Amino acid sequence: MNTILGAAAGVAALGVGGVAYASLVERNWFALRRFDVPVLAPGAAPLRVLHISDLHLVPRQRRRIEWVRGLAALEPDLVVNTGDNLAALDAVPGALEAMEPLFAFPGVFVMGSNDYYAPVPKNPARYLTRGHAQAPPGRVDLPIEDLRAGMRDGGWVDLDNVRTKLTVRGAEVEFVGTDDAHLRKDRYAAVAGPASADVDLTVGVTHAPYQRVLDPMAADGAQLLIAGHTHGGQLVVPFYGALVTNCDLPTDRAKGVSRWWPGAGSTPSSAAPADAAWLHVSAGLGTSPYAPVRFACRPEATLLTLTPADA
Repeated sequence: MNTILGAAAGVAALGVGGVAYASLVERNWFALRRFDVPVLAPGAAPLRVLHISDLHLVPRQRRRIEWVRGLAALEPDLVVNTGDNLAALDAVPGALEAMEPLFAFPGVFVMGSNDYYAPVPKNPARYLTRGHAQAPPGRVDLPIEDLRAGMRDGGWVDLDNVRTKLTVRGAEVEFVGTDDAHLRKDRYAAVAGPASADVDLTVGVTHAPYQRVLDPMAADGAQLLIAGHTHGGQLVVPFYGALVTNCDLPTDRAKGVSRWWPGAGSTPSSAAPADAAWLHVSAGLGTSPYAPVRFACRPEATLLTLTPADA
């Protein structure tokens, strides 16, 4: 009996320790990921793209604000923000403070569900289901237009259901963006069309990487797709991977760089055609204040170095 009780106590202690690590250590252990992505024409100069996503900020999170501000030292050629910046009604000033040094660089952004609506308490087990994709009952609207105005005033371009072109360090880049697919605000048909022949690169940007958005972007010839939303799974099983992506993206693409092409969601990644787009999904920097844990999935921002395909 003593052996059984001791074993049970050991398991309980391990569980408590794991929760403490996930809630107190890892969720504040920010990481900068770096990837090279060969999407440019032969001989083109590299472009450095800083991807930030899923801040889920509340004003008291000074460590997160200061860490994001420090990313300006990277001096990127472009900043891409894929949404879910807010987690409280009074979070807009803090979010804009975090991004303020990054407004010195060209940037584009789309919004996510947690820019529209405040998080609400719910059973954490629902995260492991697909039943929470809808806007929450009794939802509280966030001041998204204040956030949008602040980012525009900072010089960044709003890509919510928008197609546009920018010059980035001498390169002509076409952007095709959608509003949040998690809330079904995406309107890809409004921006659809073949990638322009007179640009150096076409980039698709969306918050939630649903296949109904990724597939037509890739089919239209976007060479690079950028998204967030998944939190990388947030709770990851070591040596196995993410259990969920909070959308219909396969779990083996929950974060990092992979290849995407129409139909990729039902095809092994090893079968990628030569002209498949590159997909980067950020694990993001935050969590819901009602599920403030991460395990084996550190909060992150990413510096993507876009290089010539022959490099």
